[in-house]
Amino acid sequence: MAIKRVGLQTVKLSNPPSIISGATIVGPKEGEGPLKEYFDLILEDDMWGQESFEKAEAKIQEEAIKLAISKANLSPNDIQYLFSGDLLNQIISSSYTARQLEIPYFGLYGACSTMTESLSLGAMIIDGGFADKVVCATSSHFSSAERQFRFPLEYGSQRPFTSQWTVTGAGATVLSATGNGPYITYITTGKIKDYGIKDANNMGGAMAPAAIDTISQHFKDTGYSPKDYDLIITGDLALVGKRILLDLMKREGYDLSEVYSDCGLKIFDGEKQDTHAGGSGCGCAAVVFNGYIYKEMLKRNLNRVLLVATGALHSPLSILQGESIPAIAHAVTIDNLVE
Repeated sequence: MAIKRVGLQTVKLSNPPSIISGATIVGPKEGEGPLKEYFDLILEDDMWGQESFEKAEAKIQEEAIKLAISKANLSPNDIQYLFSGDLLNQIISSSYTARQLEIPYFGLYGACSTMTESLSLGAMIIDGGFADKVVCATSSHFSSAERQFRFPLEYGSQRPFTSQWTVTGAGATVLSATGNGPYITYITTGKIKDYGIKDANNMGGAMAPAAIDTISQHFKDTGYSPKDYDLIITGDLALVGKRILLDLMKREGYDLSEVYSDCGLKIFDGEKQDTHAGGSGCGCAAVVFNGYIYKEMLKRNLNRVLLVATGALHSPLSILQGESIPAIAHAVTIDNLVE
């Protein structure tokens, strides 16, 4: 009997796992943004001595995971499972990272929702008694994503103002069955939402309906409302998606204006850094969470956060064939105190 289920799409963890460390590595542009003081390592060169952007991304993810494990005073042998994914074909950054680390591995593809997907599954594994310590991670790289999903940088294509800047960076979280928090207490798993958008340069518009659906369902399932949270933050809806979300959530009866933000807007200064609508990519929610949010929770400046990472589940082939963009959003509640 599924005694931990709450409502239609949410589970309440009876033994909430503790976040015992988080680590972030970001590229030069991210290191020039408003959150630079929260990141563990800012690269001077986004190639990081590698032969390709793809190899650089794998190195960024691998080193972020190693750093998170080290900060928890653990070794890779102490970790029972690694949950990770990325944007590249067959999640190659994560798979090559797992090859190096030799930790039992679940490869995930949730596009930019991968951070909360990994946190969700990692937390449920621990709550179920199947592991004591796991690592949840993801990464993205501006240059590797651009040439896979849009155009190689050498092409010099014009970016429309709805477009977002894929974050170069990786974030890793160590979850443990024991610890002093913050804790993952609720998980709301999203449904695919597709409102027919076909423009790969309008990720905010494509993903906003999925975020709206998941957040609304989370409130219905848990009985929480916006006032119960210090911060409700989406992964990378950026400027376009944020406006849609605030408008349509208000029509649903939820005013998020006092507590809502978006990782894609927090990581860059859009005017000074010319990132158009804002940031995106798996690394966007990963570095904002493991950097800014986690450290602010440790300081008790934030005590309850709803992290809602969003993902556009298209591929280069599906876009070329004229298909619309399916989107997903997964939400996790992170608490400093357990009820």
